[in-house]
Amino acid sequence: MNFFQRQIKLKPYPRGFHLITDEVLRAFPEIKQINMGQLQVFIKHTSASLTLNENADYTVRTDFESHFNKMVPENAPYYRHTYEGPDDMPAHIKASLLGASVEIPVSDGKLNLGIWQGIYLCEHRDFGGSRNLVITVFGV
Repeated sequence: MNFFQRQIKLKPYPRGFHLITDEVLRAFPEIKQINMGQLQVFIKHTSASLTLNENADYTVRTDFESHFNKMVPENAPYYRHTYEGPDDMPAHIKASLLGASVEIPVSDGKLNLGIWQGIYLCEHRDFGGSRNLVITVFGV
């Protein structure tokens, strides 16, 4: 069994949903050494998240952002955690709804994603800054 792990720092992204599959793969050429295994991507932040979804039509990412902003609005009168700005508490809720990690099977040195699937960085802050990911791949 082989194990590889690396931490990468993403460039700052604006608020929204962004495809990062290629960035993850560029940072992790060792994946080619895995015939059968798993890749885990973990984000070390509480106001951004990761998910898997549509990799072809950008309007899916736009619709995600619109829906999440309606589902978890800013300035809700019951928020108490407000000292970091109106986008902070909603960002924490959105990150918890989507999660901090994704796991993807690796087959024959490649991610075994569906044809229309990609890894999203879900940036929930207006100015979230760079985000740190821990990428782990293991298998035989």
